[in-house]
Amino acid sequence: MSVLILGLLIFLGMHSLRIFANDWRNRQIARLGEKRWKGLFALASIIGFVLICWGFGLARQHPVLLYVPPMPLRHLNTLFTLIAFVLFFAARVPRNHIKAKLHHPQVLAVKVWAFGHLLATGMLHDVVLFGTFLLWAIVLFAVSRRRDRTAGTVYPAGSIKGDVLTVVIGVVVWVVFALWLHLWLIGVNPMA
Repeated sequence: MSVLILGLLIFLGMHSLRIFANDWRNRQIARLGEKRWKGLFALASIIGFVLICWGFGLARQHPVLLYVPPMPLRHLNTLFTLIAFVLFFAARVPRNHIKAKLHHPQVLAVKVWAFGHLLATGMLHDVVLFGTFLLWAIVLFAVSRRRDRTAGTVYPAGSIKGDVLTVVIGVVVWVVFALWLHLWLIGVNPMA
């Protein structure tokens, strides 16, 4: 469990600098230059992500049951994950109404993904992983929306083309992930 927690601290710590240490972050960018900062940020994030994956795998070898979710909640997670995939791609597809309305759909994708997985799983390592991501996403979304209001950020208007593209890409990638990649990468068949 300690490797998982270390990975979460590194990965989410790096992704929380704008929340808790924005002035320090800005000074480092000025001191190092944007490209070097992004390189160091990416390196630390990758290290954190690898530790999360490795630590989660290690923790799964020593399961500690906290609760047994009812089967309908496990199935409901499928819907939550589909929504998360669409939200994730809404952050990347230009000019869609989802991003125009919600402003930070990728952070919402993390919230929906983490919440759905908390409903569907009940092991300690699941709660540590998904609960930490859910808490982080809740805080980041609130801070990001406040920052947008303070800065007067305006997001581009959406279009039907952007909406259709967002939903189609999200659904197709979700299908591929749910039917094949989740079992191959995680070792769990979410459709079983």
